[in-house]
Amino acid sequence: MKFGVHTGPQNCTAAELRQVWQTCEDVGFDWISIWDHFYSNPRPLDLPNFEGLVSHAVLGATTTRVRVGALVYCTAYRHPAALANAAATIDHFSGGRLELGLGAGWHQAEYEAYGIPFESPGTRLRRLQESVEVIRLLWTSDAADYEGEFYTLKQAHGSPPPIQRTPPIWIGANGDKALAMAGRIADGWNTPAISPAEFARRNDLVRAAAPDPDRLANGLNLIYLSSQPDGLDAELQRRQLTPNPLITDYLLVADDLDAVGERVQAYADAGVQLLVLTQRAPFDHDALAAFADKIIPAFR
Repeated sequence: MKFGVHTGPQNCTAAELRQVWQTCEDVGFDWISIWDHFYSNPRPLDLPNFEGLVSHAVLGATTTRVRVGALVYCTAYRHPAALANAAATIDHFSGGRLELGLGAGWHQAEYEAYGIPFESPGTRLRRLQESVEVIRLLWTSDAADYEGEFYTLKQAHGSPPPIQRTPPIWIGANGDKALAMAGRIADGWNTPAISPAEFARRNDLVRAAAPDPDRLANGLNLIYLSSQPDGLDAELQRRQLTPNPLITDYLLVADDLDAVGERVQAYADAGVQLLVLTQRAPFDHDALAAFADKIIPAFR
């Protein structure tokens, strides 16, 4: 099993983001990722929030070892050819460490605020599939032609190509249709906050749809934090997280690393390959270091 940290670039300073990225790399995590939102996630919507693509570029340029990912870019927010060029640039500035995550999008308030049509789920999934096709084509072709439902390329150049040929493309997926699509066209799939049993079910579904299931990577995001003296609910409130079963049922609490280890073992048994700890400001450097010291060596 490998381990990563998913850093929400909201309600913090640029210096705080760079500092937590440095901590993650120093203590031994394999992966760091950012999210792609224009507004804070999910509510309140008015917290400061850094743009995802630029944050990803800075992450790639200021680290040296970890894989640098995005979970996940909303395909409605950028033309996939432009995103392909940006991602290839990140691959160069990171020395070939890019992991590109794509998703159909869900944060309707952002769409409406920015005047982006919030299409039906089926339409968003078709757009996602075309985006994957366009990005791969631009990465691997000297002059790409493409005619789809949403996108058209005419002798399109993507230069320079990525250092990796091609960088891994992950799909963020929850529903069964999106999971099956991930199996067919992605290099990996990622999902947040589910039980080991549900992860195993989804993993079986994805693998059943994959042409070569053994080459398909997978990942799971779980929230990881330490509780405060006045309780876990107070800590969640401090991080602008509303206590609810989706959070508390799939939460790793750093105060009891033995229990964390048991939970990680359950996910390992369910087939999780990359376990990603979701962190929001204020970032808990001590908790991350403790996890890296006790948990990572036991599962690597």
